[in-house]
Amino acid sequence: MIYPIVKYGNAVLEKPAEPVTAFDEKLKKLIADMFDSMYEAHGVGLAAPQIGISSRLAVVDVSFKEDPNAKLVLVNPQIVHTEGKQSGSEGCLSIPEFRETVTRPKKVTVRAQDAEGKWFEHTGEDLLARAFMHETDHLNGKLYIAHISALKRDLMKRKIRKMAKAGEW
Repeated sequence: MIYPIVKYGNAVLEKPAEPVTAFDEKLKKLIADMFDSMYEAHGVGLAAPQIGISSRLAVVDVSFKEDPNAKLVLVNPQIVHTEGKQSGSEGCLSIPEFRETVTRPKKVTVRAQDAEGKWFEHTGEDLLARAFMHETDHLNGKLYIAHISALKRDLMKRKIRKMAKAGEW
């Protein structure tokens, strides 16, 4: 099933998600649906709150289907180590048509559970590090626009309000 992506303005995006406690077939189905929904929306990461589900679950594939081994499932993820800095253009499926330069760590280690509930650690650099930070932020009720200047954020919010009034959001 392809889930519609929840857009900025929906309360689920701005509150911390609930921990996942059941590692069952329902979770596996949700994970598969999240990958399908992410690919359909042309994303490289998707957090459960972005489809309206308040669960600490995210999927990432920075290869965008090119490398089957690049598909990562992050259940109850925690960032355990960061190092360096990188600045780059960042967007979000929940804030379509907007991109801003965001500074993130260059290298990130995440500790998470897989679909079976087993804990693992994974270190990523560059785009993968950015994706780890971006998706973990989502699970903490934070959007990438929290990392840009207040002026840019206010301008973006104003444009979104105008689009919403015009029925384009």
